[in-house]
Amino acid sequence: MGRLSRNAELNVAFFSFVFHFIWELLQIPTYAGMAQLDHWTGVLVCTQATLGDVAFALTAFWITSIAARSRRWMSMPTTWHVLSYLSVGIGLTIGFEYYYTRITHRWTYSELMPLVPPFGTGLSPLVQWVVVPLLVLFVVRRQTR
Repeated sequence: MGRLSRNAELNVAFFSFVFHFIWELLQIPTYAGMAQLDHWTGVLVCTQATLGDVAFALTAFWITSIAARSRRWMSMPTTWHVLSYLSVGIGLTIGFEYYYTRITHRWTYSELMPLVPPFGTGLSPLVQWVVVPLLVLFVVRRQTR
C-alpha cells in the first residue's frame, strides 16, 4: 500500500473512518432497534456514528500532539503518547455514551450489550476505543515514516 499522505491528520481521519465504520457495522446488534432498520437507514446511522468517532480520534490526536509538542508523535510513539491518545478517546466515549444513553436517550443498548460500571457504558464502545485507535496508530505510523 502506498503512502496516503505524510499529513498525520489525514491519515488518522482516513483510517479511523475505515476501521470505526467496520466496528459500527459489527456492533449493530448491541444497540436497540438497529438490527430492525432498513439497510440504507442503518448505513446512514453507522456513518453518522463513524463521523463522530473520527472527530474523537482527531481530538485525541491533537491533544496528544499538544502535550507532546509534535504532530509527528505517531511516527515514534512512546507509551505515554499511546496512553494519552487512548485516554482521550475513552474519556470522550464514556461522556458521550452516558449523555446519549442516559440523558437524551438518543440511543439505547440492546440486551446483548454488557455494561461497564460506574456509568453503565457499553463494553463494545469501550473496547472499540482501545482496538481501533491501536490499529490506526499502527497503520499511520507505517504511513508517515
